[in-house]
Amino acid sequence: MNKQYCRVGSVTPIAANADIITMLEYQYENFLDKASNLQSNNQLGEFFEKKAQKIKKTLEGLV
Repeated sequence: MNKQYCRVGSVTPIAANADIITMLEYQYENFLDKASNLQSNNQLGEFFEKKAQKIKKTLEGLV
């Protein structure tokens, strides 16, 4: 019997994906939408806004 290696937790480098800009743009818009929809929960809305800003900085670095 051959050994089998589990791939749980394996990480694919984000730069290896050809559609990285499209994926990051989608995530950016998604986080902004979530932040705007959460008016009652300020902490969660701020979290989503910070995530969106980080993604925006990454996008600006790629473009």
